[in-house]
Amino acid sequence: MASIFAFRTRSPDRDRQTDETRFGQLSRALDELAAGIEAERTGIRSRYEAVSANAAFLVEAMDNSAVSAQRAGEIDQLTESLKACLRRIEVLGRQKDFVSGLRHSLDIFVDEGRKTDEESSARLAQGEARRQF
Repeated sequence: MASIFAFRTRSPDRDRQTDETRFGQLSRALDELAAGIEAERTGIRSRYEAVSANAAFLVEAMDNSAVSAQRAGEIDQLTESLKACLRRIEVLGRQKDFVSGLRHSLDIFVDEGRKTDEESSARLAQGEARRQF
């Protein structure tokens, strides 16, 4: 028959270390997400600028009758491409804000947990000190 006195808990240091590892992984994952979002935004902005420049040159060439009217259809394609770039940049901006909010919430949660652990440790230490006297 097992004794009820054989029950043991993990040390608070081990719990703290486990929590730090867990939240460290989450923090790194959020950082990777944010970096991926920013890299995509940078790439799309570059494409937007290139497409915008191409559209401007094409419009100028059309105004100067330097290109055929058949290329006018390209303006519509470039316009749609620019709109798609702007939509994606806007979506990525919302994603960036969301991930940033998650990161902020994580930081607050971890800080509050750390404070709670410190307060609990201090209370336990005070209780131990009282028992010794």
